[in-house]
Amino acid sequence: MHQMRNNIAGSLERRQALRSFLGVSPALLSIGLFLIVPILIVIAYSLMEANPYGGVNRVFSTDAYLSLIFERQLDDSLAFADSYLIIALRSIGIAAATTLITLLIGFPVAVWLAMQPPHRRGLLIFLITVPFWANLLIRTYAWILLLRGTGVVNNSLLGLGLIHQPLELLYSDGAVLLGLVYTYAPFVVLPIYSTLEKMDVRLLEAAQDLYAGRLRTLRKVVLPIARPGILAGAILTFVPCLGAMIAPELLGGGTKMMLGNLIFRQFSDARNWPFGAALSLVLMAAVMLVLMFYAMRAERLRIARGGE
Repeated sequence: MHQMRNNIAGSLERRQALRSFLGVSPALLSIGLFLIVPILIVIAYSLMEANPYGGVNRVFSTDAYLSLIFERQLDDSLAFADSYLIIALRSIGIAAATTLITLLIGFPVAVWLAMQPPHRRGLLIFLITVPFWANLLIRTYAWILLLRGTGVVNNSLLGLGLIHQPLELLYSDGAVLLGLVYTYAPFVVLPIYSTLEKMDVRLLEAAQDLYAGRLRTLRKVVLPIARPGILAGAILTFVPCLGAMIAPELLGGGTKMMLGNLIFRQFSDARNWPFGAALSLVLMAAVMLVLMFYAMRAERLRIARGGE
């Protein structure tokens, strides 16, 4: 009798496991087809020879990875080349600067939004998301009209007599940085606002009752509450900026190269698919390291708070 009960229980568990597997199988199939398979194809391309006319020759080769930091000489020897390393460092620097500036702009905006009456917050959030209604390419072209030599900014400064010749605003690191900050600022505001929205206002009142000034209240009360949103906003800004392509291509004129448009040009102009695939994998690995660091930090904070 006991054996029969165990058999029935085991059969029910197997049926439940089968139903669970069948329930998630569409998601697993989608992930396999649209995520894992493309990554495997990119890995395979990065380990093949480049075809001079585009595509790949199905011959195993690690030249794509060697080309990241070495350059092959006429005698077939390898010499260190820092050109791609400089582009990677520029990408990291611009992404870090974009993240810092968007945090400095987005945090006060998010705090101000959280302090507004509830009936007004919806309209303000709606206004922040309005730029997303237009395509990113169109918004970037709008900045070209503003920053070019005969654009709105230069014409306004010339009309006011503040300058005597147009400023070189376009096709610079500053223009790329401006375009990226404009693009990703909402990605900082919204996560910080979502954490501060739930803040108990009585905490601010208690801080004032204890004679804490505004700066001390901001540092001791608001910042700890907003920390998860700040980290999320920083990740949502830094990671896409590493692979940004449109702003460096249009606002930088293609001369201020970043990793995103470098990868694009390997597949389009240079027709070096293995090198472009290798660059993509390196960028993806860097992004994964950033996300793993964020996840580990979040887990440590959760454990420090008692596993809540």
